[in-house]
Amino acid sequence: MKMATLLQPVRGTKDLIGEDAARHFHVIETARRVTRLFGFSEWQTPIFEDTKVFSRTLGETSDVVTKEMYTFEDRGGDSVTLRPEGTAGICRALITGGLTQTLPQKVFYAGPMFRYERPQKGRYRQFHQIGIELLGAASPLADAEVIAAGWRILNELGVAKDVVLNINTLGDAASREAYRAALVAHFSAHADKLSEDSKLRLEKNPLRILDSKDEGDKALVENAPLIYDHLTEEAANFYNGLKSSLAAFGVPFAENPRIVRGLDYYNHTAFEFVTTALGAQGTVMAGGRYDGLVEQMGGPNVPGIGWGAGIERLSMLIEPPQAAAQPVIIIPMGGESEAPALDILNTLRAANIAAEIGYSGNAKKRLERANKSGAAYAVLVGAEIKLKNLTDGSQDDVAPATLIERLRG
Repeated sequence: MKMATLLQPVRGTKDLIGEDAARHFHVIETARRVTRLFGFSEWQTPIFEDTKVFSRTLGETSDVVTKEMYTFEDRGGDSVTLRPEGTAGICRALITGGLTQTLPQKVFYAGPMFRYERPQKGRYRQFHQIGIELLGAASPLADAEVIAAGWRILNELGVAKDVVLNINTLGDAASREAYRAALVAHFSAHADKLSEDSKLRLEKNPLRILDSKDEGDKALVENAPLIYDHLTEEAANFYNGLKSSLAAFGVPFAENPRIVRGLDYYNHTAFEFVTTALGAQGTVMAGGRYDGLVEQMGGPNVPGIGWGAGIERLSMLIEPPQAAAQPVIIIPMGGESEAPALDILNTLRAANIAAEIGYSGNAKKRLERANKSGAAYAVLVGAEIKLKNLTDGSQDDVAPATLIERLRG
């Protein structure tokens, strides 16, 4: 008989099992708990959206849109895209949910994202993010609180010691226009040394050259003008307010004038939490202010600030979370004992004590499996009920009325 072909996970995807799953969900649960303390509510948006939700917001010429999005036509002829990031879907939900009149909205999200790129350590084609968005607040205090929530999460995950917060300002529209002109003048004087990608960026969005990975571009960026010299008074005050508020929250930071965001709806704050604990320098959490995004999606002018963080990268940084307590094992000592064993099983679960019962095998086999399970106790149900300590092998009779008290210690 011919054996069927062994099916494998699709390239760029990964099963979450065992310790991988424990780390993954520990990141989410920690972020969920911390953001709740900061007043954020959890939203879930669809995994796929109308393609325009992303092409309109990420930019038709961005690498994500042109090279990385999973876009397809559904059976109804509509173009839909698996979400490559979380912010656009949250902003779309704000508009279609009729929530632009009840601001601010403080949103936490967690879930899978999809980008077609070369899989590598800590980066998959189906990857997962946690993130927060604060919509409807235009104050630098809001930016600082969003960053402080991220810092608290990293602290509670135990990774903050290896992470540095880099911040920058993108200024307001007038600041950016003046800075854009200065960058065009600088890079135009060295256009022959720019990479082909950056020559195109010089015409469309010169700020993106500052984020180029090309070594030749990096050398030119070293001597490029700084935005600090082109800030309006209002933009400078906003940036100073951010730094003062971060200090009030007790969040340490370093200024990095090369952090940029390439799209026009970004303004003022840009930031990244960067670690060297994964070898090469890597960003584990990043965000910024995007006051023009909701309006660009057809809604009113709603300011916004947020960040996203890759769960896979954070999972690589954290210590394995403490294993959950193994359930108490219920062992019927004979066929007539199964009904009272089920009664005990239900009683323990009703008292929020994890409990399991074997599905097959004689009492000896079930006890052998219980010893291998890692559980601390087994309840042997026969003519009498016995509580067996699986750590030291001792056992004694126990009355049903006192079983819960005995298990809770």
